[in-house]
Amino acid sequence: MIRLRNGTVGLRFTILYAGVFLVSGIGLLSLTFLLAGGVRRSVPVTPHPSAAGDLDQRVRHLQEQLAEVNAQHSRQLLVGSLLALTVMAVVSVLAGRVLARRVLRPLRVITAATRRITADDLHRRLDVNGPADEVKDLADTIDGLLGRLEASFAAQRRFVANASHELRTPLATMRASLDVAVAKPGTARQTLVLGDRLRTQLDRVDRLLDGFLVLARAQHGALTGAADVDLGRLAARATTDRTTGITAKRLTVTEDLRAGMVTRGDTALLARMVENVVDNAVTHNEDDGWIRLETSREDAEVRLVVETGGRVLDQRDTDRLAQPFERLGADRTGSENGSGLGLSIVAAIAAAHGGRLELLALPRGGLRVSISLPSVQVPAEVPA
Repeated sequence: MIRLRNGTVGLRFTILYAGVFLVSGIGLLSLTFLLAGGVRRSVPVTPHPSAAGDLDQRVRHLQEQLAEVNAQHSRQLLVGSLLALTVMAVVSVLAGRVLARRVLRPLRVITAATRRITADDLHRRLDVNGPADEVKDLADTIDGLLGRLEASFAAQRRFVANASHELRTPLATMRASLDVAVAKPGTARQTLVLGDRLRTQLDRVDRLLDGFLVLARAQHGALTGAADVDLGRLAARATTDRTTGITAKRLTVTEDLRAGMVTRGDTALLARMVENVVDNAVTHNEDDGWIRLETSREDAEVRLVVETGGRVLDQRDTDRLAQPFERLGADRTGSENGSGLGLSIVAAIAAAHGGRLELLALPRGGLRVSISLPSVQVPAEVPA
């Protein structure tokens, strides 16, 4: 049902159609009054000059009766016309609303279909069928725009993936040359220090290129080797692998990882997604802080929630963390060690699997990262 809010096209169409109906009704009634008055004036009743006196009196009496009947008829016609005009006003508003809904229905369909299209499914089209009118021209124009956007996004992602792949070879060559130079006997201490610094930067560039490749792969939707994956097991493994970092910061880890929280997708990408979330929780945490991991099922989704403590964050800044190279400021703990791609990779992998990433700044301080993915029903084991 169309809602006729102030200023909407539907409201303007309704007023226009109702106005046309009312003007037509008023014009029709005015024409009826004019014709009725002309007919009454065109048949006057007058007495004959040669009639006797009593006949004149009867004629005048008949004229008075006729005038009274005409006046009563005029009043009835006026009341009936006003009643008919009132009914017509209501009917015209209803008819105008129906016509406005019918006229705007193709636009509502186009609007709803366009809203469902996101950056992750630009391959979808409206494909409106019908006569070659203005509505179809609008739909074809939107389809053309979507085609150009899809080509632009695809070209950008291919460039990132190709550039990241091509840069790996010179990066490996630089690393090998550095190792050879440092390994020579009698190398000066300053050279060894410089080699360590260069190796650190090369490792950082290597992680950045790896992040670009994973991000491009997830955004392309290139999912291979789909299998059933338990989010709880991935989270437990990721936490165990980062015991060193957790111990170094004296973090308290609380786990509520339920079994059977299974989704289906690319095992490598899903593992990378969970690892990035846990990495983010450890790297950007404060000393003596805490981490809480939880898995749950809600309707047809499985959910992984990772909460960390820390300072109070602004939700507007938190919403930007899912974009590449976004951080919470230069003073964020450990931000100099990250590439700014971690949560953007998580968001891309979740979207590629039909899920979503939600970030929430906790009122008491810290961050809540929630990943929701379509669930897979695991058949219950039959006891032997």
